[in-house]
Amino acid sequence: KEPSGSLSADSIKIKKEVANAFVKRKKRSSPYEWYFEYYKSPMEQMHERCENYPPCDYLSDQVGFALAYNRFFG
Repeated sequence: KEPSGSLSADSIKIKKEVANAFVKRKKRSSPYEWYFEYYKSPMEQMHERCENYPPCDYLSDQVGFALAYNRFFG
């Protein structure tokens, strides 16, 4: 808590993995939506791989995703 007694924004943040555990997603209705729910594009898979590796995620904020991904996984 901050000296004034209020919560700061940093104290209420949670990790992505924890948030995904209790946030319920809307049910998909069409087969097209189901397909994209289960089969991610290669680019999206690459983004998730980089986001889940902290050095890559940090570097992607500095120099861009493509350079950061190639640096660690390229």
